[in-house]
Amino acid sequence: MTFKEKVNTLVEECLSEKPSLFLIDLTITDAFKVIVNIDGDNGVALQDCIDVSRSIEGNLDREEQDYSLEVASVGVGSPLKMVRQYKKNVGRTLIVKTSTENIEAELVEANDDFVVLSWQAREPKKIGKGKETVQKTLELPYSDIKEAIVTVTF
Repeated sequence: MTFKEKVNTLVEECLSEKPSLFLIDLTITDAFKVIVNIDGDNGVALQDCIDVSRSIEGNLDREEQDYSLEVASVGVGSPLKMVRQYKKNVGRTLIVKTSTENIEAELVEANDDFVVLSWQAREPKKIGKGKETVQKTLELPYSDIKEAIVTVTF
């Protein structure tokens, strides 16, 4: 078993014990720096990162392979990568990039196939001069989303 396979197995075992957590990214560099990014249905606590780190570290031998380990939660400005992340962020505002446009909208619904976005836009009036505010809704398949980031409002 290669070092990467062993680390991957250890991460999967650890996260199977904590069903609310899930793996976003596992990277192992040429210099054996192991970077594990996790997310959770209810967020990620510092203790969750510590538990995952200890679980991995406790089952690897530094005599066999010297490595460094970094376990972190995904950052606030990190793009959403998994359907589970979209579902967890329903009700929040996203900046969604598609091949044709950028949309800042509220994530109204997320299922296994698509998301539903809702936002207000200023458009020319159908009759007369000037603009009016209209409510827009878009059903967008995940395959059309290039990048989606949760916006933080204060």
